[in-house]
Amino acid sequence: MLLTDRNSVPRGRYGWLRRIEQLDPVADHQEIHRITAGFEFPWDYTRSLEFALFRTYCVPTISALLRKTGEFEKRPQKRYDDTALLMAELVEHGYDSARGRESLRVVNRMHGKYDIDNADMLYVLTTFIYEPLDWIDRYGWRRLHPHERLAAFHFYRGVGLRMGIREIPDDFQELHRFKMDYERDHFRYTDDNHAIGTYTRDLFCSWFPRPLRPLVGVGVNAMLDPMMLSAFGFRSAPGWIRSVADASLAGRAKVLLLFPRRATSRSTREPGNRTYPGYPVGYRPSDLGADSDYRHG
Repeated sequence: MLLTDRNSVPRGRYGWLRRIEQLDPVADHQEIHRITAGFEFPWDYTRSLEFALFRTYCVPTISALLRKTGEFEKRPQKRYDDTALLMAELVEHGYDSARGRESLRVVNRMHGKYDIDNADMLYVLTTFIYEPLDWIDRYGWRRLHPHERLAAFHFYRGVGLRMGIREIPDDFQELHRFKMDYERDHFRYTDDNHAIGTYTRDLFCSWFPRPLRPLVGVGVNAMLDPMMLSAFGFRSAPGWIRSVADASLAGRAKVLLLFPRRATSRSTREPGNRTYPGYPVGYRPSDLGADSDYRHG
């Protein structure tokens, strides 16, 4: 829950930004991050986190474990929805709220079944911080305020600590250096990477009408950098497709400038969620998770 009443937020398209400027990026990081992800950039955060997770599958130890579970092959949409909604619960309610603690218990239970290297866990955490920041600075309708960047760092650092991830740097730049070094040292092609990357790309394509899916697949490749393409063994897309994608996203940002500030958070109200219809109405975070087979009603 926001610490301030919406009615106290300055009016106008930049009202939330002016509120963010009044807040402390350390003490108020949960409120700032909820504003950024739920009110200002909900679509951008969803898209950027999709590619953030995609990026983690370039690490062979991560993709090997995911392939072993079979979740990506059997139930890719459910696994996607579980991850997206559990993270959204933390953003919407805070990681120390009742729903936040319940979400973290689900996440920790899912991870606790496997022997996961701490460095891999730390790397995944970094993608949740830095990939959205890069995406929004490139495609968002405004640039991020420094308070928003620091708030994202402190928010996910708090989540990581509650997940039992060790050796999380307490400095924004130090953790970013870890991310860049980890990718340089660990990204390489394996058959597991290719399989998990293909399942994920196919999932993205499945959200569109069948005639459009081949083009969507090429479009996904166009959004991947050369390191990711190499690690997945995917072919690079024609340059013009990336240009069209960039122009489309830039055009979207200009249109959004004409919209009023959002009055309702979209964090947990993701229309793309296909596993839990109507979420969050009638659901608890404990209904989520790869080891559950929840059916509403």
